Amino acid sequence: MVTPGTSERTAARLLRRPLEKPWMPRLAFAPPNIAPRGDTLVVIFLRGAADGLNMVVPHGERAYYRLRPTLGIPPPDDTKTKPEERTIDLDGFFGFHPSFQPLLDAWHDGSLAVIHACGGPDESRSHFKAMELMERGVADERGPASGWIGRHLASLDTGNSSPLRAVAMGTRTQRSLSGSVPVSALRSIADFHLGGNQHLLDQMRSTLDLLYEGDDLGKDTLSIMNTMQSMDPMIYKPAHSALYPETELGMALKQTAMLIKAEVGLEVSAIDVGGWDTHFAQGSTTGQMPNLIEELALGLSAFYADMHEHMDSLIVVSMSEFGRRVSENGSLGTDHGHGSMMMLMGGNVAGGRIHGQWPGLDEGQRIGPGDLAVTTDYRDVLSEVCVKRLNNPVVSEIFPEYQPRMLNVVRK
Repeated sequence: MVTPGTSERTAARLLRRPLEKPWMPRLAFAPPNIAPRGDTLVVIFLRGAADGLNMVVPHGERAYYRLRPTLGIPPPDDTKTKPEERTIDLDGFFGFHPSFQPLLDAWHDGSLAVIHACGGPDESRSHFKAMELMERGVADERGPASGWIGRHLASLDTGNSSPLRAVAMGTRTQRSLSGSVPVSALRSIADFHLGGNQHLLDQMRSTLDLLYEGDDLGKDTLSIMNTMQSMDPMIYKPAHSALYPETELGMALKQTAMLIKAEVGLEVSAIDVGGWDTHFAQGSTTGQMPNLIEELALGLSAFYADMHEHMDSLIVVSMSEFGRRVSENGSLGTDHGHGSMMMLMGGNVAGGRIHGQWPGLDEGQRIGPGDLAVTTDYRDVLSEVCVKRLNNPVVSEIFPEYQPRMLNVVRK
């Protein structure tokens, strides 16, 4: 126990062990080429293979309703259903699931874009394999073991020594973040708090000053820790009366917003949302899948409202490992498929548009056992985000052995 009479040397010895948390600096890294940072990147991974066909509905595609007689979302002009249960038309062919209604503000502002029939080259339809390859940003197992975000961070040193440069929101560090740049797993901002009464806190800060004297990384950590000591998600008041859902996603997005506003050096926030493996009782306009869509929409719309003044320096990416089979199954769900969709949100997104080439859903247009074909590789989208919004042109290091196409989904 640290008492008022404890010497600083003794206090240092007593405090060192309990203070060895993941966010404490341990190694100093010599900076490679330094360049200015770009946008703050927020990546939301929908784990379980999200059904892009019921999220952004091809209501102009007759085969969609023929193959999904129960799960298909009613078209915008279906007078047999309630208006709140119909697809929200976007462009005459595609429309939002009605649970995506909270995202309409961002869509109409031109700050939200969709890339449909999107995915990776892997056709294993295995969650584990597809997620691993996608997070590594490679086509097969022969690629580098590090993650694509980890390689982005390593290839663009912004001179940022913050322990919160890259944060995995939650208890798990995503594979996409793996690499040579340290990453913090942050379940709660409270994890950065030092506990104790004011006298003990003063003692601990004094001890930490002694431990990290002359260490710039340590000083940055102490400065950030002091900032975060006063941050509390429970009393945080979002801008524009934004209301985050009381879910893990809502808390992750709220804390991401708090870190950005606190200017603690956050460049990347990675967030997982599970539960998208809807083999059974998926639901059409109510039920399991609609609830997940609503949670995503409410979280993103709250983040959009809260961070409205920061949107020009923000890019949010939503993605999933693959999509679902076009035909519904006998359990009123959908099986593993191939193509899905991605969403981008930010002030410099070419929004209010559905990007990508639509392959169609007729028998001769589907692939494998009856899946939506992939016409846009997810690496095309992420490469453009890296080049135009993250200020990182070395996509050959981020996505090795891949030549991306620029799709003009974001502006420089």
